[in-house]
Amino acid sequence: MDVPKLDGMARYFDVHPVDPQPRAIRQVVDLLNEDGLIAYPTDSSYALGCRLGNRKGIERIREIRHLGSDHHFTLVCRDFAQFGQFVQLNNSRFRMVKSVTPGGYTFILPATKEVPRRLLHPKKKTVGVRIPDHRVAQALLAELGEPLVSSTLLLPGESEPLTQGWEIKERLDHLLDAVLDSGDCGAEPTTVVDLSREEPEILRRGTGDPAPFE
Repeated sequence: MDVPKLDGMARYFDVHPVDPQPRAIRQVVDLLNEDGLIAYPTDSSYALGCRLGNRKGIERIREIRHLGSDHHFTLVCRDFAQFGQFVQLNNSRFRMVKSVTPGGYTFILPATKEVPRRLLHPKKKTVGVRIPDHRVAQALLAELGEPLVSSTLLLPGESEPLTQGWEIKERLDHLLDAVLDSGDCGAEPTTVVDLSREEPEILRRGTGDPAPFE
């Protein structure tokens, strides 16, 4: 893959899953602010992530995963205050989402004007959003101060995402700028719920219980 990156090999950070080291988190956020691309743990497998304004980073994710223009990227948010800046959510939908987050769900919702056009579904003008229940992801988001543009670290032709930081470093060393390893965080993706229409539609079943949306 001919994907430009910052320089050389990916930096490797061994981060505690419950009490992530602040210095490591700051260093990773510095890389993100320099338009780096990272692999990081969530409560639902590892993900690729970059800063919202990082146009090249988003293209690098597309290249690594062989994604088409209709792929829904996910804005991984720290909390509901951030969540509400980027998607349109009426009162009933807000209550529905709030009852199950943070956790293993991704919601497809109409985007606000704060979302760059290149992240929107080309026809529906929607975007994926989620709030993870993972200490490392939350520490990153708190330090960064904005959402991470993310996509599950599922490589082309493979049925399950990578689950070990050392393997991600080994296989994607020349394509990433940093790998945060906090141990195995599972291979099951989030449950994806489309809330952009009148009735909720479950697009993918995963770690989040789909029952509240059925």
